[in-house]
Amino acid sequence: MSLLVLAEEPIRVGIIGLDTSHVVAFTKTMNDPKAKGHVPGAKVIAAYKGGSPDIESSISRVDGYTKTLQEDYAVEIYDSIEELCQNVDAVMLESVDGRPHLAQARPVIAAKKPLYIDKPMAATLADVLEIFRLAKEADVPIFSSSSLRYAKSTQAVRAGSIGKVTHAIASSPAKTEEHHPDLYWYGVHGCEALFTVMGTGCESVIRRQTEDGLIEVEGTWAGGRTGIFREGKGYSGLAKGDKGEAQIGNFDGYEPLVAEIIEFFQTKQAPIPAKETIELFAFMEAADESKRQGGKPVRLTDVIKKRK
Repeated sequence: MSLLVLAEEPIRVGIIGLDTSHVVAFTKTMNDPKAKGHVPGAKVIAAYKGGSPDIESSISRVDGYTKTLQEDYAVEIYDSIEELCQNVDAVMLESVDGRPHLAQARPVIAAKKPLYIDKPMAATLADVLEIFRLAKEADVPIFSSSSLRYAKSTQAVRAGSIGKVTHAIASSPAKTEEHHPDLYWYGVHGCEALFTVMGTGCESVIRRQTEDGLIEVEGTWAGGRTGIFREGKGYSGLAKGDKGEAQIGNFDGYEPLVAEIIEFFQTKQAPIPAKETIELFAFMEAADESKRQGGKPVRLTDVIKKRK
């Protein structure tokens, strides 16, 4: 967990999209000093409902989460993102559906507010690229991440505990949603853990199906390093480096991610390079392309070039 620089007044945070359990979990962690794992430094004070009518797990949750935020945390609900941005210092884009993320990010970027985007960053690689382009053009700090990135063991490997990682396997559930590439909806968790320890440099991807009918995607990195995402029932993984091996990919709760988000809002410095996040989503989109081609290898540069 990062060391936070505590300000005299907490950063005023606005939330876009009240259709995911993360909304309540993150707000409780920030706003409730008595909550287990409370992280000080920011407070959720405003929200915009959002919600996607054609995804039942989205639209059915909005009213309940809105009520919780209003009654338990006195969060003000605004009718537009533009109005919300006028009353906050920073924004968390939490809409569970990645499709509206680009449209919802535009007014936040225009308002020059630091922006954290929950997974999936968008529903297409093209939208991911456009969000980063707009943010860079406007000089607005943004980042996107799954909570799986900040598990203690995974971060230790990223920091060099086993030397340079030569091979890694990360597993997570991979429930799909028809409006998103297969891994964007839930497999992103395991893929994020994989990229946390492997870093950038993935050149090509092959998608296979296990004997159990589950998704398996193998990426080849520069220098012959390899990384595999494997669909599973829980969160787990193993990384091998030139100084040993270590477990990765577990879920340590939301507090480490919330701490990173608050520090990001304070420093306005993104903790993850845009290049790494772009490559992560290109990996997952290339996996779908490999599936369409019957399991042939697909180069990430080709996918990125096509989406641009």
